[in-house]
Amino acid sequence: MEITIKRAAAADLAELMRWREIVLREVFSIPTGEDMTGLLAANRAYYQTALEAEAHIACFAYAEETSVGCGGICLYQEMPSPDNPTGQCGYLMNIFTLPAMRQHGVGRAIVQWLVQEAKRRGVGKIYLESTEQAYPLYQELGFHDMRGYLKYGEESD
Repeated sequence: MEITIKRAAAADLAELMRWREIVLREVFSIPTGEDMTGLLAANRAYYQTALEAEAHIACFAYAEETSVGCGGICLYQEMPSPDNPTGQCGYLMNIFTLPAMRQHGVGRAIVQWLVQEAKRRGVGKIYLESTEQAYPLYQELGFHDMRGYLKYGEESD
């Protein structure tokens, strides 16, 4: 099966939002009937600003002409350091494949495309959070654990 990756543009906002709701509901176990109006409005505003500023690159994965997955990378600047002399960072997010299409290379194609786009822009540090299910894929693609990181705030699984 051939997987094609297409960069999302501002004109694809409705499709981005459709995918974002799917991802949020699955990752955070939000029931179908639960209202997400405010959260989705905040995500829409994020996409509108970040896509225009090229601070976020989003993409869709297609099997033939059917959209089967999505992904994105948030680009930002941190202070340069020995492990990232440019200070340019990328946070992979919203990587998602429809359940029926998992184990067919969709997620791999999305991540490889996003990493290539980030490297093309000189990004020196790329990281992500992973589910247990996707962890082996990310390891195969060259990601490794980042020791010593803590998150402030409420504890969550």
